[in-house]
Amino acid sequence: QVQLVESGGGLVQAGGSLRLSCAASTTTFIINTMAWYRQAPGKQRDLVAEITDGGSTNYADSVKGRFTISRDNAKNTVYLQMNSLKPEDTAVYYCNADALRIGSSYRLRYRGQGTQVTVSS
Repeated sequence: QVQLVESGGGLVQAGGSLRLSCAASTTTFIINTMAWYRQAPGKQRDLVAEITDGGSTNYADSVKGRFTISRDNAKNTVYLQMNSLKPEDTAVYYCNADALRIGSSYRLRYRGQGTQVTVSS
């Protein structure tokens, strides 16, 4: 099993910054790619950014240049630094982790409980 605990959401004015964190706890899985998704009311869940265990990153076009994803492999923790926030960034942000069971080829994707980010205009 993998448990994901997110933190760092909140209310911020447009132009402000927030930093999200997601810590993965496991003794039986290796954490591979970690990602942040978001879902605004009435909309589908979309990828915001992802990072491999090797450090390669991928961003949604809407956040390029404003958001930065990073990770600490020793802590199995992923971060999302969000700058120049806009009202349209308002959503519930979910952390995802792709995990490989140690000693096998069994893979699962885990998702956190979500953290609310609200950007006021």
